Amino acid sequence: MKKFFITTPIYYINDVPHIGHTCTTVAADIVAKLHKQIGEEVFFLTGTDEHGQKVAEVAEKENLSPKEYCDKISPRFEEAWKKLNIDFDFFIRTTDPRHEKVVAEILQKIYDKGDVYKAKYEGLYCIGCEKFLTETDWSMDIVVSTHQKRL
Repeated sequence: MKKFFITTPIYYINDVPHIGHTCTTVAADIVAKLHKQIGEEVFFLTGTDEHGQKVAEVAEKENLSPKEYCDKISPRFEEAWKKLNIDFDFFIRTTDPRHEKVVAEILQKIYDKGDVYKAKYEGLYCIGCEKFLTETDWSMDIVVSTHQKRL
């Protein structure tokens, strides 16, 4: 039997589920159901990414630790997908000990190969965009007016 794996993005949970999350999840569910109909073995993964600056900031605003905040918000994603009859096989949270164990094993393999090393990096980081920006991007009025500057 042919196997098919599909996943949604693992959603950042600095807020409750919204239409963007829903659109992506519904689309993935449709594709998963199509593959099941044609007789393939399907594994459909979705879940939440519970790390990062945005999560830390919103947790602080709510006077919660990031984990406490995620424990409050993550179930809302899983509940939303169940209410919409999204037929996922597994809901992963990046704070799940099984996930953390696998990530640690992968990172250790990368480190052992010498691909992870200590160094210093400085750049212009946009929390809203969740990426480093070039000097050109940073100097654009729209970026400066809508995003926080962080080094």
